Amino acid sequence: MYKNLYLRKGKEESLKRFHPWIFSGAVHHIDGEPEEGEVVRVLTSEGDFMAVGHWQIGSIAVRVLSFEDCTVDAAFWERRLQVAYQLRRTVGLAGRVENDIYRLVYGEGDGLSGLVVDVYGPTAVMQAHSVGMHVSRMEIAKAIVKVTDGDIKNVYYKSETTLPFKAGLGQENGFIIGGSTENVAVENGLKFHIDWLKGQKTGFFVDQRDNRSLLEHYAHGRSVLNMFCYTGGFSVYAMRGGAELVHSVDSSAKAVDLTNANIALNFPGDKRHEAYAEDAFKYLDTMENRYDLIVLDPPAFAKHRDALRQALKGYSRLNSKAFEKIKSGGLLFTFSCSQVVSKEHFRTAVFTAAAQSKRRVRILHQLHQPVDHPIDIYHPEGEYLKGLVLYVE
Repeated sequence: MYKNLYLRKGKEESLKRFHPWIFSGAVHHIDGEPEEGEVVRVLTSEGDFMAVGHWQIGSIAVRVLSFEDCTVDAAFWERRLQVAYQLRRTVGLAGRVENDIYRLVYGEGDGLSGLVVDVYGPTAVMQAHSVGMHVSRMEIAKAIVKVTDGDIKNVYYKSETTLPFKAGLGQENGFIIGGSTENVAVENGLKFHIDWLKGQKTGFFVDQRDNRSLLEHYAHGRSVLNMFCYTGGFSVYAMRGGAELVHSVDSSAKAVDLTNANIALNFPGDKRHEAYAEDAFKYLDTMENRYDLIVLDPPAFAKHRDALRQALKGYSRLNSKAFEKIKSGGLLFTFSCSQVVSKEHFRTAVFTAAAQSKRRVRILHQLHQPVDHPIDIYHPEGEYLKGLVLYVE
């Protein structure tokens, strides 16, 4: 039987709107002393049932799992993961030979707050962002294998850097089901080495798939610069799109090596591509005006609201450099993956850069995260990726 958590009077309003987070200030008391990660029942001050969720220490006290009074057991995880998997099949991602890279679970967007699962061929990489998901990791992993009918044979657990530090869980990354040294997966017919062992996030930025395809459409005959290239995703698509030349830049030498490996995997011996390990701002300062398609896909400039002002300055400065150097008639693909930076904030930062450059700039596309990163309509915080494709005269 789960322990009961009682809310302060009037603090149930957000739950009536099906928001999946309960903040610590809304909690009145709990019957007993639950362990962090334990499932609790959430009740109003009057004792009316509201939700079931994972208890945790911090500003978010409960991550809601269900607004129905249910048991969170193996059958629960199977039901939720079956729905998530079916969504990916419905939108044409899961079960395709030419594409075995997709996000299977996107936290609140799939009713599984605190959990991310990315699929790379027969391997799923799972990240827990809450102690509750960590505690349930084996049940979740088994459910992933079951609902995919064995298409996923390996589950790699990668939560060393995502779990709350103060929880003191001593988590180590590694396979918790199966095991594989094969790390090549396919996205829209292109092959990529996935570094889930030491790479950022789960090893690949799955969320830019649709935007990479759009870039391929525009790449023919163009000189392409891919800044913050990481695994070289945009570069590989530009090559297939018929770019005249493609240059990839990242401050990490390891990222440059991975980009070169992915280019060689798809276009062995092709001399159109070169990669440079260099600071982005330094490269933009010193480069020639030779590019007519530039990609700016930096890491998050703001991970919390206190950093918002500096982040917007950073986006303006970065885009200003690109506007200054891009050829007339060039295309700029520019992005922000900071959740605290709204679409309006980002557009204002880019507008400021455009005005400073005195170039005529028009918006061709407004970009966002793909369908395997669904946004729960009751949880707008799930929208984080925003981008613009700009035509620069």
